[in-house]
Amino acid sequence: MAMQREYTADAPAREDVDALPGATVVEFGTNWCGHCTAAQPLIAGAFASHANVRHFKVEDGPGRRLGRSYRVKLWPTLVLLRNGEEVTRLVRPTAQQAVDDALAMIDPEESL
Repeated sequence: MAMQREYTADAPAREDVDALPGATVVEFGTNWCGHCTAAQPLIAGAFASHANVRHFKVEDGPGRRLGRSYRVKLWPTLVLLRNGEEVTRLVRPTAQQAVDDALAMIDPEESL
């Protein structure tokens, strides 16, 4: 699975995310957010070693149901799930190692 490059307004329903098997990252933010843009090289670098992790980049903001269901307050927020259950989350990551460590928690087939 490839890392998604742009945030999209087409968010899956929470019930669909909860039903996903395996490792999934739901990343909340916007394409115009400076913190989101700054974090992208760190996130991309970490995903290079976790190609089998599903990745959704969801545009967030007021009234966006999926972000509200995860109580997202700051961008980017990465919610890391295993079999639909939240394992951990990262808010405004500033180091690739933090993203690597979080992905390792949900990805049993990591190729580090």
